[in-house]
Amino acid sequence: MHNTLLLSDADVRAAFDWGAAVAALGQAYGAAAGEAQFPPRSMARGDGLWLRTLTGVMPGQKVIGAKMIAASMTARAASYLIPLFDGETMELTALMDGASVTGLRTAATSALAARRLCLSPAPSIAVIGSGFEARTHLEAMARSGPLGEVLVYSPRETSRAAFCGAMAEKGIVVKQVDSAQAAIANAELVICAARSRDESPTMMGAWLRPGMTVVSIGSTLPEQRELDPEAIARADLIVADMVEEVAHDTGDMIAADEAGVKFIAKLVSLSDVISGTHPGRSAPDQVILYKSVGAAIQDLAVASLCAERARVAGLGTTIPAPIIPVNKGK
Repeated sequence: MHNTLLLSDADVRAAFDWGAAVAALGQAYGAAAGEAQFPPRSMARGDGLWLRTLTGVMPGQKVIGAKMIAASMTARAASYLIPLFDGETMELTALMDGASVTGLRTAATSALAARRLCLSPAPSIAVIGSGFEARTHLEAMARSGPLGEVLVYSPRETSRAAFCGAMAEKGIVVKQVDSAQAAIANAELVICAARSRDESPTMMGAWLRPGMTVVSIGSTLPEQRELDPEAIARADLIVADMVEEVAHDTGDMIAADEAGVKFIAKLVSLSDVISGTHPGRSAPDQVILYKSVGAAIQDLAVASLCAERARVAGLGTTIPAPIIPVNKGK
């Protein structure tokens, strides 16, 4: 018998640290991992219901885990659960609410990618969107290194003002503008963190300039759109956290393919860039696109970090959990 740590969403947030998360993700993506360690996500569907599961064995095999997302389209509600197991003893070491982990790991991974791909160590930033993802992404960038000027655009002025106020409370200065083009005009890094209500693209390839880096996180399913086909065509390099899923399961890439844009040859994995297998940006005038759909390695790296920090801080509670011997003869 051993004790399993239980962490609420509040516990996870209290244990989380941006700098430590970016470092943990860099270590995870920089290590060698076989394809079988992180299989494609699975999706069980019912009538208006679905259960998505991401599973993984972390590099070094010290942590095994999963993230489960249960959602109802009718109730417009979702719940997230992350179990973590010890890779040596098979103990269930932690069970945690995964709601905040999802947003935090996405932003921390984007910061890792952007810091590797941007030309400047203190890039000027355009944020397209003013919701949760936009806030976490800008905070991740601010906590992972210096920033230049930051401009934000979203359709509603009240939302932009609220975003600027929330960021100011965290010591991050942001100016609001009244169009996406105005935000992007002098930006070195564009963070796309919002989709339109009708799923029409919110970032156009015609707005791109040589040397830009674009982070796109809003099109993760076939029906979702964030970038137009020209943006895909103008990218000199496309870095993906999950290459196959980005290429075949996201609305932006499906639309680009249907428009005749050939992008497979310029699509590389984030793990290759972080590990040094691929150089990433190789010329200052390249337009680089980082496209994210989320991955189990991100969930498990951040969840493991939060569990470790929570134990040290005395957060959460514990429950007894048995270990069941495996009968090799069965």
